[in-house]
This record gives sequence, structure tokens and C-alpha cells, in this order.
Amino acid sequence: MAEAVPRQRKPNVRNSPWAEGATVFAGSTMLVVGFLQFFEGLIALINGNDFLVNTPNYVLRLDPTAWGWTHLILGALVAVAGAFIFTGNAAARGFGVFLAGISVITNFLWLPYYPLWALVVLALNVFVIWGLTTSNMGNAQQPR
Repeated sequence: MAEAVPRQRKPNVRNSPWAEGATVFAGSTMLVVGFLQFFEGLIALINGNDFLVNTPNYVLRLDPTAWGWTHLILGALVAVAGAFIFTGNAAARGFGVFLAGISVITNFLWLPYYPLWALVVLALNVFVIWGLTTSNMGNAQQPR
């Protein structure tokens, strides 16, 4: 018969203060990015033809209404996901990374239409991804 081997308890590893701070940073930045992107979409819907830079030879050419709705919906989702980051849920953190990645791609495609605003939101999204992925590193088991 095989001997019963007692299970070793894993040590309770807490997040470092840096990792916890990165989570708070990412959640608050997602709220800001969501509102910025929401208003970006709202402006494109209301006054898109006067607001956007005309780029006649751009590969992904959409009308201002399509860009407006894209940014409006994505901005609302990012802001809501940012609020859920504060719950500490791992699924919310994963969904936040996913939405921030989608937002990076969207703002990269938005660059020819409104370069400065797109670069600011793009950079903030990169910091969000950094913050959300860094906060998970504190849960890894320490080597023996």
C-alpha cells in the first residue's frame, strides 16, 4: 500500500506594495482612458467631419460615425472594466488587459485621423496593460 503523504501548504504569498499600487494605477487609468475614449467617440459623432484630419489614402477608411460609435462603445466598456478592477477579481484583470489591447489597436488605427489624442490614449493603454500584468506577478510562488 502506498503511504499517505501529507500535503504541504503553500506559503501565503502577498502582493508586493508595488504590485498592489500597479493594480490601483491600472484601474484608475482605465477609468480615465474609458472616459477619454467615450468623449472621443462622442465628438466624432457630433462634429466628425470638422474634427477629423482628412486622410484620403488611408487603408482603413471609415466615416466619422463608424469611428464615433467604435470609440464610444469601447470607451464605456473600458471605464466599466476599470471600475471592476478595484474588486480584485482576476477575471476583471484579464478582461481589462484584453480591452486595453483592443483599445491600443483601435487608437493605432485612429492615428491618421487625430494623431495627438490617439497617441495619448494609446500610451495610457500601454501603462494599463503594464499595471494589470505586473499586479499578477506578486501571486507567483517564490522559488525555494
